Amino acid sequence: MAVKSISYAASDIGKHRSSNQDSGYAGYQLFFVADGMGGHAGGDIASAISSQRIALTDARYDSTEEAIESLRTGILEANGMLASTVAEHPELEGMGTTFSGMLLHGSQLITAHIGDSRIYRARDGEVTQITVDHTFVQKLVDLGRITPEEALVHPRRSVLMRVLGDVSGEPEIDIALHDALPGDRWLLCSDGLSGVVPENVMDRILTSRIPTEEVAELLVGEALEFGAPDNVTVVIVDLVRPATNSEFEPSAHFVGSAANEVVIEERKGGKILRLFSPRSLLELLQTPEDPTQYAPESEELLNKILSETRRKIRWRSFRIIASWLLVAGLIAGMGYIAYQYTQTRYYVAVYEGQVTIFQGIRESLGPWKFSKPYEVSDIQLDELEPFQQTLIERSISTESLEDAQRIIEQLRDSNP
Repeated sequence: MAVKSISYAASDIGKHRSSNQDSGYAGYQLFFVADGMGGHAGGDIASAISSQRIALTDARYDSTEEAIESLRTGILEANGMLASTVAEHPELEGMGTTFSGMLLHGSQLITAHIGDSRIYRARDGEVTQITVDHTFVQKLVDLGRITPEEALVHPRRSVLMRVLGDVSGEPEIDIALHDALPGDRWLLCSDGLSGVVPENVMDRILTSRIPTEEVAELLVGEALEFGAPDNVTVVIVDLVRPATNSEFEPSAHFVGSAANEVVIEERKGGKILRLFSPRSLLELLQTPEDPTQYAPESEELLNKILSETRRKIRWRSFRIIASWLLVAGLIAGMGYIAYQYTQTRYYVAVYEGQVTIFQGIRESLGPWKFSKPYEVSDIQLDELEPFQQTLIERSISTESLEDAQRIIEQLRDSNP
């Protein structure tokens, strides 16, 4: 059964960037995010060029095969355009972009993915990550060399194995086919969301009944609440039955870098890029560098990253052990000082039926006692008056040994 979509795209520059290198698109049948990389102007130009080209595949198709081929062709042509742009503008060398998108075709969804942006699906109260990150750190997780928890904080987690852009060879794109069911909610996002907001927070929002637009804005807001060190782009797609009444009017709109006036023109000799952005190329070159990097897959780099991981683990283990030893030392030192203090105190109590002066305090901590008999008198407890016996059994604390000895003398004098 065919479904229809209700969609919304939102993007924010984040709290630590001066430009938005993300692009997002919510169209009629096509939805995607692209996270630019390469430093300086490369990131926003790369995601904008790719987005403008791939958006041309937003159409209805006669068959699933035709839809898949059109989407694949659009992505590969976008990749070729990035390479041509770098040839014309050498200062953009190294630029690239991720791409995670989906094309709605009747009762099916076609997903296409390259890089570390992500696609999630919420169905029947459960959220599933549909895509797999194309990063070296994820590769190490897949090989069982590091844990997912270690991957979250790894210093090389931004090194990508696959991207569109100024790279050698044809990019390898993950394309998959999924059922499109009414009630499904799909999330496409840059790592500015998935790398910052905890999964349980994202899951709670995605499985809620909050309207489409509010969900997208709420997720962006959560990323800002958690510090938003990177650009944040979110596209939400809710699938509903065709007969569902809704005030939503389908449209196609870009957010982020692709919302700038960037067009692709056909000219003799091929396609060229024209930038109508109000910012000049010089201004674009002054934006801060994106830490995301591309590196072709190699065993050497995998081993280097694994070595860094092991060093990080060893250093973390050393710090944990050192911290525990420091805490244990402090506790032991404080305990020794406290014990020494208790030995300056005295009290009068009973020991084996005799009135006795104890050194220390009567309190104990588990098996540890902080007092010991110091001076056993010749006074039998049962020789004392009943009220005196009660006092001694409860113990009488004193300020000094001399005070304790005076109490003994008083008891002796009162019971000749």
